[in-house]
Amino acid sequence: MSASYKQKCIICKKNYAMVSWNNRTPICTQCGMLEISKPIKDEKFKKLFNIKKELYERSSFLRNIKASYLRFGHLTEKQIEMFKKVAEEVKQRKDKKEVELPQPDKQN
Repeated sequence: MSASYKQKCIICKKNYAMVSWNNRTPICTQCGMLEISKPIKDEKFKKLFNIKKELYERSSFLRNIKASYLRFGHLTEKQIEMFKKVAEEVKQRKDKKEVELPQPDKQN
């Protein structure tokens, strides 16, 4: 496992973000969400990126793909395919965690 550490966000300079060998620019979740909140005009991509806000908050990969689209105006087929795959995995992981949470026992 590679080393990772927390560093202050380069945009807001108050929140911390995880930094590792493949993600060297620390951007916190709040700043990342602000970056991807711009409107999308293309109907195909509007439908693709129409997923719950929670999924974007949980996955920096999903935020990165949407930011790439907003920056460059297009995505490759592989990027679209991986976005769909990861969105589904994050959604399933979230649903699985909700199911696995233990219910509190009522003790009298």
